[in-house]
Amino acid sequence: MNSAPTTPPRPRGLRNLLRILARWLGTREWVMRMAPIIIWLESHLRAWTGNRVSLIGIAGLQSVQVTVPGRKSGTPRTTALLCIPYGDGYIVTGSNWGRPEHPTWSVNLRAADEAQVKAGSHESRMSVRMITGDERENLWKLVVDYWPGYLMEHRRSGGREFRLFVLEPTRPTTEFRES
Repeated sequence: MNSAPTTPPRPRGLRNLLRILARWLGTREWVMRMAPIIIWLESHLRAWTGNRVSLIGIAGLQSVQVTVPGRKSGTPRTTALLCIPYGDGYIVTGSNWGRPEHPTWSVNLRAADEAQVKAGSHESRMSVRMITGDERENLWKLVVDYWPGYLMEHRRSGGREFRLFVLEPTRPTTEFRES
């Protein structure tokens, strides 16, 4: 079990004001219709700045870029996601902007044991664990506290249970050699 904090850190100052605005906008259904534009802007802003700037970051929120092989093609697929700091890792949520179907990235992540995760300029391999049962119930509360828009997206999706994943640093394996 992860000994993670119960509340993610909160930004201060201007970032806090932007975070408040982003959290408010994230609860508005009309913003979901802008998903293609927002995704395009996020992707290009990251590309133009070498991953130093993102829309999510400007809003004072954390994000990660998660890369896993496509479950059918094996081709590496990278997706930028809002994340919630959790212990030494992150929680990511498969909301798909409130659409009724699960996002493709979550299907690929579900099939993977590990992912390459980039947070700012730091990149590392992390284990992937899909959360279920009581643990999911508890983490869902943390998730919607961090991003209240997930409640609106959940209603919009027709009540689909969003996939929650915990990404945690991989533990180095110690090889034992007999003499």
